[in-house]
Amino acid sequence: MTAAWVAGSTRARALARRAAGRAVALRVAGCGSVEEALAVLAGTSYGHDVRRGQSLGEAQWAVLATLLWHLRVLAGWLPREGGQLVRVLARWFEIANVDELMCRLAGRAADPEFTLGSAGTAWPRLRRCGSFAELRTVLRGSPWGDPGGPGRREIQLSMRLAWAGRLAGTVPPAARAWVLGATALLVARERYAEGRELPPRPRDRCRALLGADAVAAASVAEMAERLPFAARWALRGIDGPEALWTGERRWWARLEDDGRSLVAGPGFSAAPVTGVAAVLAADARRIRGALEFAARGGDGDALELTAPEGDGGMIGHAGRGGDGDALT
Repeated sequence: MTAAWVAGSTRARALARRAAGRAVALRVAGCGSVEEALAVLAGTSYGHDVRRGQSLGEAQWAVLATLLWHLRVLAGWLPREGGQLVRVLARWFEIANVDELMCRLAGRAADPEFTLGSAGTAWPRLRRCGSFAELRTVLRGSPWGDPGGPGRREIQLSMRLAWAGRLAGTVPPAARAWVLGATALLVARERYAEGRELPPRPRDRCRALLGADAVAAASVAEMAERLPFAARWALRGIDGPEALWTGERRWWARLEDDGRSLVAGPGFSAAPVTGVAAVLAADARRIRGALEFAARGGDGDALELTAPEGDGGMIGHAGRGGDGDALT
């Protein structure tokens, strides 16, 4: 144990207390407008990026920007290996930036890019790409690896699965089930809900994580039986693709519950650092859902806050990338 691990773990536990929580989310959901909801959020940690006058989309983006800011601050308190863990956890934001870049390349409106700083891997080069083919070339020479083709879907799937593979080998063992469960949900959504076979390169990545038999299954129920034990929970009891949303809700609930357990555990290590990232991600997802309730005129009786439209588990988060199709 080093002083940096002690400082970083202590900071992680303090950050967990900055989550807005369910009570604030319900308050936001009960607001009669986005502007009213923004006034509530201004008094929370989300006030770092949330501003009055923002639209729904701008406010939801700002909630995620605050999550990234928390992670970047946390990385600065940790020793080198701890900072690297946080940077791997934060790679979702580089994926999101690439999704928006592909929107721009396709001539569609795009959200602003997230400021990654040291949390980026290849973004300084990726952001200069002027075509999908150039994107593939840069990805091939980066830690993301070759997506297997220049198509939007190949790039989105491959980046998400490359992230899953890196996470699986980086996070503490207690968190590996999150990664495998999210990957299982992504594959199930693609194959059974969308009716699309995985491109070759993403399929290879899935096989490495879940096993070839699971990836080749003919149905959701059959896939659940073939999954490794650490991933099976995500699809347990789901008989068809129309019920996959229950698995996604279960995934987010477990992420938050396990994250809180890791934060509350003893010692100064990677466990509370991973835990706080999970807690803050779940909190951001809930606040984004609450903002949608406010935009619709408010629902203060909402007991189950849904995710923003098209939002699945973090690995399978919907990416627009040019045509708006959700990957999960």
